[in-house]
Amino acid sequence: MDIFLEFAREVLKGITRAVSAYLFHKAFLDEKKTTLRRRKQKGGSHK
Repeated sequence: MDIFLEFAREVLKGITRAVSAYLFHKAFLDEKKTTLRRRKQKGGSHK
């Protein structure tokens, strides 16, 4: 029983890390990409 509970904890830790990494990526890294795209569009419209 203890082994099963340990395994379940490790699975939940992995899921939590994956979800938090996904949310971090969505919140911060994707915003930076969109701002770069906007800058490129602005630069292209000035020509």
